[in-house]
Amino acid sequence: MLNAFQNKLQFFRFLVILIVGLPVLAGAQDEGLRYENYVYKSNIRTVRFHAPELFLTQPIVELGRASQLVLSFDDLDADVKDYTYSIVHCDMNWRPSDLSEMEYNDGYSEDRIDRFSFSFKTLQNYTHYELFLPHENMNWTKSGNYLLKVYEDEDEKTLVITRRLMVVDPKVRITAQVSRPATVSKMDTHQEIDFSGDFERFPIKSPQQEIRAVVLQNGRWDNAITGVAPLFVRANSMIFDYQDKVVFPAGKEFRFFDFRSLRYRNEQIISIDQFPDRYEVILGKEIKLSGKVYLNSRDINGNYVVETVDQDNSNLASEYGQVLFSIYSPEPYYEDDVYLVGAFNDWQLMPEYKMVYNPAINGYVVKTPLKQGYYNYAYAVAPRKLPAVMTPLNLSEIEGDWYEAENEYTILLYYRPFGGRYDELVGSLTFSSTR
Repeated sequence: MLNAFQNKLQFFRFLVILIVGLPVLAGAQDEGLRYENYVYKSNIRTVRFHAPELFLTQPIVELGRASQLVLSFDDLDADVKDYTYSIVHCDMNWRPSDLSEMEYNDGYSEDRIDRFSFSFKTLQNYTHYELFLPHENMNWTKSGNYLLKVYEDEDEKTLVITRRLMVVDPKVRITAQVSRPATVSKMDTHQEIDFSGDFERFPIKSPQQEIRAVVLQNGRWDNAITGVAPLFVRANSMIFDYQDKVVFPAGKEFRFFDFRSLRYRNEQIISIDQFPDRYEVILGKEIKLSGKVYLNSRDINGNYVVETVDQDNSNLASEYGQVLFSIYSPEPYYEDDVYLVGAFNDWQLMPEYKMVYNPAINGYVVKTPLKQGYYNYAYAVAPRKLPAVMTPLNLSEIEGDWYEAENEYTILLYYRPFGGRYDELVGSLTFSSTR
């Protein structure tokens, strides 16, 4: 009897340890997980996530439609790795929702990326991977925010890439406009977004309690304005017409350089030199644009497109080049650091994009590998004493702001009824500030 009791006690202890340990084991594979667009490995480059053939679109897809998103990236190790992926449903603040996986995923909990190709006759060899979502093995069944997680090694599950995507069930029609802020100090430098949501075909009991809006500028999450409730409701329309609340620095048109050809230089490129194992590209030294006259020009709102015109325009024939950026500054910033930013590095203050002051040329410089294409970019400053993850980008110091600048804005409407367990995405609109 005593032995039987001891055996049962030991078994019970084993179950307790197993149950308590399961979350730890599950979390171990996600060590360092960030619920944002992020690249965890230095050998991973040129991560793109958009609608097929629409390279400048954001990862937003309609629920129940046949449309897809495509994730692509290069592995500079140039071998074949076992990459797997999974999706997690999130709330509007990008934390895991209360839904179980079975409630939002119709398919496998994880799957393997089996579409890959090798670069063709390039100095920098790489393996190019592609993933189309959704598909027969994995499909979302709920609207809202999702985090796509890519792992290396099916057993160890080392995080490689995370990407945000939004699945919208368009029940609310959004209209919007850009206006000058009412605050006098911002009238010439900022843009205010006023918008409304028509919910005539989607009855909402308490819009001011159950609806929240998120507004993005040029697809950026670092300066997103979140948690905006309707200011008031009129008939079947929710009005978001705040004074000095949904307001963004307007910036100016983005800097750009055209790196689609290695044979021909253009006005942005000083030299292109070929070495046995790489290309070196030097761009012309630039100046601060803050305080300068605004010049209207077409840009792609901080984005970039991978392309080569030297061969067959195949993504696999595109080379990587070590690109040197420089910007004139008679003196260094003593309390701030200067960074190169754009969609190509997810608008993040990353160590490899921090510029170094070179007194010999009176300017800041940084060199980074970039794949052939057309790039928009900007220079940002950030306080040196704050961790980069806690620091918002300050583009105004170097780039300046001008109300007439063209920007792309995206409005997302989230709905959670009283007692609801997740945030539905019931409306989205992307539009230009000038069109």
